[in-house]
Amino acid sequence: MNKKGFEKTRHVVAWLNKAEWDQVRDYLYSMDSSLQRFALERISAWRARCADSFPVAVDCTADLVRCQVRDRSGQLTGDDLTLMYGTALVRFVNLITDRQQGRKARPLRQLAGNLNIPEWVVDLRHEIMHGTLPSLKWCRKGCKVALEWLQQEFWSRQLGGGPDEQLVARQKEVDACRNARELLISFQKDQYQAFDDGSPEDKGKSLWQAPLADMSSLLGEIKQFALESRELLIDVLLEDGFLVPTMEQLEALGCATSDSASPTEPRVPQTFLRFWLPLLKMLNSSSFIHLFLEKLFVELKLLSKEPNGHRCFYISAWISEVFLCNNNKFEYHFETRLQKKARMKDRIFIDRIKLRWQQLLSACLDAPCISTPHLIQLVLDDMEHPPPQETREKLFQLCSIYTQTERSEASTPLQQQQPIYTVSMLLDQMQHSSPMDSERSEERKWADVQAERALALRGSPWQVCTDNVTWENHALGKVPGQSDDPSCLMVDNYSIMTVFDQPVELESSATRSSIPGASAPARPAEGLLWSNSELNKLKCGLKLF
Repeated sequence: MNKKGFEKTRHVVAWLNKAEWDQVRDYLYSMDSSLQRFALERISAWRARCADSFPVAVDCTADLVRCQVRDRSGQLTGDDLTLMYGTALVRFVNLITDRQQGRKARPLRQLAGNLNIPEWVVDLRHEIMHGTLPSLKWCRKGCKVALEWLQQEFWSRQLGGGPDEQLVARQKEVDACRNARELLISFQKDQYQAFDDGSPEDKGKSLWQAPLADMSSLLGEIKQFALESRELLIDVLLEDGFLVPTMEQLEALGCATSDSASPTEPRVPQTFLRFWLPLLKMLNSSSFIHLFLEKLFVELKLLSKEPNGHRCFYISAWISEVFLCNNNKFEYHFETRLQKKARMKDRIFIDRIKLRWQQLLSACLDAPCISTPHLIQLVLDDMEHPPPQETREKLFQLCSIYTQTERSEASTPLQQQQPIYTVSMLLDQMQHSSPMDSERSEERKWADVQAERALALRGSPWQVCTDNVTWENHALGKVPGQSDDPSCLMVDNYSIMTVFDQPVELESSATRSSIPGASAPARPAEGLLWSNSELNKLKCGLKLF
């Protein structure tokens, strides 16, 4: 390539260097909102530098990521958030397909198909532009797919040379997530088919027996996938539509909604539990249960802003199911063998697992919700060496601070002796306190004041009057029992000092010292009977009267 041809291929870019490009790319596709906001600010600076030649894909990526950041922050809700997602999706489809248009207009579906953009994303764009607004769920899903397309088709191809290792790893993760969803969706379809084929009175039984006979190959594929990517499989399981059912799925299975269950003691509906039992039993292992619980508590912590929602209920319910499976203190000693077999059939695992109870207690307190006291109770009941009763009560007291709820045992004498942590607890204690307690408290305060005053006058002939005197009956400047003799308040030992004998502070010693031959008159005191400390005590005593 000659120099002239080489110069024609050069162009100015808005970013400083490759390092800045890599940083913005990584921050955009991170799950940290603060990093994403930093990347959006850098892109705004890039756009200001090269407004006329700014890459369309970078602009679309910034619009879509901005929607996700606003969504997670809770600043927009409802139709406002849907409109923001819709605008970003419309711009994505229009701007990306615009360069494929020739002199003769072609349908967007055809252009999007040539670019490997899913057809349903184009249909979503048409609904936003010409029809009714789609649901927020579909807008979020469209945004996620659009960002994946931009990552694969644009960001990973801009660096030149060999593929970037981080992008390759991220692409492998995206493909693995897609494979995990496809496997789980296939499992759901087979289970729904087994449920529909069974008789109405025997549907629960069909859900239990069918997977063992007809799903061995599918369950084997899922087990092999779990051996390679167990953490990723659990992340997909905890998405909406799988272990967290939609209302349509609950209605299809005939399950009672979470409204009919107790939110403080959540349990997974029996039919829905049996729906997933074949898969969970196949995945069952000590390492899987530990990781499963860890992921559940992470999800529960993320739901702290909506602690009473549908998703929070089912996340807490699955935690409760795992704890109950591991609990050996609720065994039925008088049941038959068949009854015990039927009861154990609805458990995810049978053999007891040694869980990390201290970490689970910390995880419960880090993810406060309405069911937190119930989960903590399950943990304490199953611990091999539970803490003392006093420590347990303090733990529940701390839990009530986090959740702003009260336990039914709050009226026990032990909890009444607990310190006051919240304003509601202070008001309750004030309401339950008797008038006698208030009077005793005032008496104690007055006794403390009297003791302080007596301490200040210690060693002085003046003392604080503690008699019950009606001072309004006495003239100002007189004390009870005082006669009209002016000398009645004189002390036994005193001395008389004339005005001339009192020490006088010179107005300006510096002025006198500057006059030649001038000296301050020395008039020694003959010894005062009252010291400064005694005078202060005397003043304090007079103020009391």
